[in-house]
Amino acid sequence: MSSNFYNTNSIILLGYMGSGKSTVGAALSEALAIPFVDLDTRIEEQFDMSVPDLFVKKGAKLFREIEHDTLKEILVETTPKVISLGGGTPCYHNNLKQILAATPHVFYLKATPSELADRLYEGRESRPLIAHAATESELKEFIAKHIFERQAFYTQAPHHIHVSELSVTEVVRKVCALTEI
Repeated sequence: MSSNFYNTNSIILLGYMGSGKSTVGAALSEALAIPFVDLDTRIEEQFDMSVPDLFVKKGAKLFREIEHDTLKEILVETTPKVISLGGGTPCYHNNLKQILAATPHVFYLKATPSELADRLYEGRESRPLIAHAATESELKEFIAKHIFERQAFYTQAPHHIHVSELSVTEVVRKVCALTEI
């Protein structure tokens, strides 16, 4: 492993909401017998408040600052772990630069806007960014535009896995095959 990275013991999962980061992260953690850290869960525990409530009560700007500070704390913990990020985490502050400096094990879990809309539509009210979507078609259109805006960040991950046709177990196998942890 290159000495340019300061935390090669970490595997980081990024991608749009609903792409399976938390589900795959938990399964990967179990498969590798290393801890799992969900960034949103860590923030919720620190503030004793859900991420949607934090977003509403503190505002997007302050939430992104909290997210940035929490990410920095997690990245300096050098024990082996799987980290799942929030969908917007790589897109704010200098988070992506820090992520890519930490470890070569960064995976973009990519799904189509249609699949993401299918996964997210029923629970959209609990997600502030997509709660406004009245129909699944409207949600799909919003997701497609939002992914387009975030694509420049997501695609900088060294590894891309198209999760649309894969089971969680298959995604875990692909990640394991590409890591040396």
